[in-house]
Amino acid sequence: MQIRNILVVCVGNICRSPMGEFLLKANHPELQIDSAGLSAMVGHSADDKAILCMDTLNIDMRSHVAKQINSELIKKSDLILVMSTNQQKHIEQIWPFAKGKVFRLGHWQSQNVPDPYKHDQAFFDETCINIQSYVSDWQSHLKI
Repeated sequence: MQIRNILVVCVGNICRSPMGEFLLKANHPELQIDSAGLSAMVGHSADDKAILCMDTLNIDMRSHVAKQINSELIKKSDLILVMSTNQQKHIEQIWPFAKGKVFRLGHWQSQNVPDPYKHDQAFFDETCINIQSYVSDWQSHLKI
């Protein structure tokens, strides 16, 4: 199946999923990539510490605005990347039609991405490094 639309999901949509979204966009400008939260801090910008992480990679995500996941976003997505096994189960329970297209971002390394929200910059930096690694694992699977 050809992947054109990717949705990256975390809880608040201000830390992990925006970092994943913007890293994927930097590597795949030809794809439609979006992010959302399971309990999104709707209308908020990305966390300042997450912005700082991305700044070090010369990726500006100040334009990010958090939004809530919904069935429309899921329907139009070919691939949904979540941060944990629990999030995957949650989405598949609420939206059974999503089964088969929901994977952990850290799927290829069998890893969850711990939530850095309210942690220090070092934790955010570590999270960003992990997300970069997981995003690069998806590279070969997203080639057109």
